[in-house]
Amino acid sequence: MEVTIDKQYPVAAGLDAAWAILSDVNELATCMPGAQITEVIDPTHYKGSVRVKVGPAVAAFAGTIELLAIDPATRLLKMLGKGADKGGSSASMELTATLIAGEGGHCILQGKADVIVNGKFAQFGGRMMSSVSDMILGQFAVTFSQKAAALQAAAAVQAGEIAASAPIPAAPVVAKELNGLAILWALIRNFFSGLFGGK
Repeated sequence: MEVTIDKQYPVAAGLDAAWAILSDVNELATCMPGAQITEVIDPTHYKGSVRVKVGPAVAAFAGTIELLAIDPATRLLKMLGKGADKGGSSASMELTATLIAGEGGHCILQGKADVIVNGKFAQFGGRMMSSVSDMILGQFAVTFSQKAAALQAAAAVQAGEIAASAPIPAAPVVAKELNGLAILWALIRNFFSGLFGGK
């Protein structure tokens, strides 16, 4: 099953701070709950894993990431990620992310992802997979924005642009596992909300 997601997310920082996060694969991976880079093969190839927790059970997906393009001039990153679990389910995602200028010194993270899922997860259907992907990318975007804001504030203090005593946004604490139960509950809630017109 294939799902395409095309989204824009506001980033509470300027282009330079956001690009510093986007162009660093190790730092970028820490924006996704449960994800980590486990091995750097070369500057464009990485091995990684994602841990998904559903109730007391934790599943681990192992995979690879290949950087297809990275362009500082246009602030564009293109990558291909592939992974599988021990149960035979697999997924791949080709992601193109670009940073564009926003208002008030902030920027916008523009992303397009083509996701292909095989195995038991493909049984959920395209609509549910789109909803799950939206939620996961939403969590990622919030953490990305917080990290970029913290980095920008720290750089401003170091450059003497703001006082060291000024409040600096704290770097976010990212969960060690992606909480599948919370995602499932949100999907159920959204489904019934849409069905009955509630909030």
